[in-house]
Amino acid sequence: MAVIATISSSPSTASRTDGVLSEISRQLQRAGHLVAPIVLRDLPAGPLLRGDADDPDIAAAVGSLEAADAVVVSTPVYKAAYGGLLKTFLDLLPQFALRGKVVLPVATGGTPAHVLAVDYALRPVLASLGPSSISPGWFVLAGEVTLFESGEVLLEESAARPLREVTAVFLDTLAGRTLLGARPERREAVA
Repeated sequence: MAVIATISSSPSTASRTDGVLSEISRQLQRAGHLVAPIVLRDLPAGPLLRGDADDPDIAAAVGSLEAADAVVVSTPVYKAAYGGLLKTFLDLLPQFALRGKVVLPVATGGTPAHVLAVDYALRPVLASLGPSSISPGWFVLAGEVTLFESGEVLLEESAARPLREVTAVFLDTLAGRTLLGARPERREAVA
């Protein structure tokens, strides 16, 4: 059993980003892992904006991240980039806060025009924190997520299926397995 930190960086209490993250969290728990949520909107704004890593709430969030074996990072996409709340938190982390961890990046947004935000905006920042691996991430269109007043989340199959797949790859990577298989056979050159 691994401890997997999940970072919720949506500023809204009822968000599609959190709905997607809750679906991933359920899959992680079904696989027998412990999920340790880090909800950035619940951190004190003043210390977070000042980068005060000594604030007790900020220190607890950073400690939770550092104690985890793996991390799922979720973010809404605004103006073709990951959210400012996430950026603020990532900026106060120690240089190699993700060392030895497998990371799964997931984003939600309103238009397919922002689908590359995961790979071209978020992935390089996560890579700078030294993870052992960043598994393939996924971008979910907001229109594929329905939130109900009861708190239930419904993902259209066009979002649910690829999320299950990237989460499975993440879990396989965490377990030390690879979907790439063995090394290709070496072929001798024919003269």
